[in-house]
Amino acid sequence: MTAITLTEQRRELAEVCRMLSGKGLLIGTSGNVSSRFGDHIVITPTGAELAGINAEDLCVLTPDGTQIAGALAPTSEVDLHLGCYRELGTGAVVHTHAPKSVAVACAETHLPVFHYQQLLLGGDTHVVPFHPFGTPGLAESTVRALRGKQAALLANHGAVTIGASLGQAADHALLLEWACAVYLDTRRLGGPRLLDDEQQAAVIRAAMARGYGTTRSAQIDNPVEQEQQE
Repeated sequence: MTAITLTEQRRELAEVCRMLSGKGLLIGTSGNVSSRFGDHIVITPTGAELAGINAEDLCVLTPDGTQIAGALAPTSEVDLHLGCYRELGTGAVVHTHAPKSVAVACAETHLPVFHYQQLLLGGDTHVVPFHPFGTPGLAESTVRALRGKQAALLANHGAVTIGASLGQAADHALLLEWACAVYLDTRRLGGPRLLDDEQQAAVIRAAMARGYGTTRSAQIDNPVEQEQQE
């Protein structure tokens, strides 16, 4: 059973667009965001200022791209979004022109793993070869680069992140931008010290053993402290 309504889903997507714009990841009319809602896709329209977008501005599509709601046409990257849903089964897609991500996408062939938090993105991040925006080539190449990953960089263009939920895809976009910023800083210090396969595996084992990234109840042995907290 769906927990929220389509109207609420559109409202949440608009809020995420405004949040990402406020953090400088979505600039002007650049970038686009979508999320799956049952058998429908909620997606940003083409040419819209995402910093001020409202729920009613968003398009609603069927998985084959047929528009069933929204007065404006969907983003020019609609094929990229639909391809991610069709081929990867993801819950949401975020495409940004975030400045640090763009910088790395303009200069590198991939973003290597130098910090353990990058493992949340699936490890190293591929840079998709350049294709003009909105083309089938860009959509197909991006979907391929995202297999087994949560993020991809688009050469001389931007970044794409996916997630099981809209919140997760947005978090991945923020994490990717942070990682690109740190990477660029390390380049000024002679380059990053990379994590090898064994170190990455050790991080995964530690995260699984400790429940990294999730909250859990504290175990308090002192009954006085327990009473004070209550």
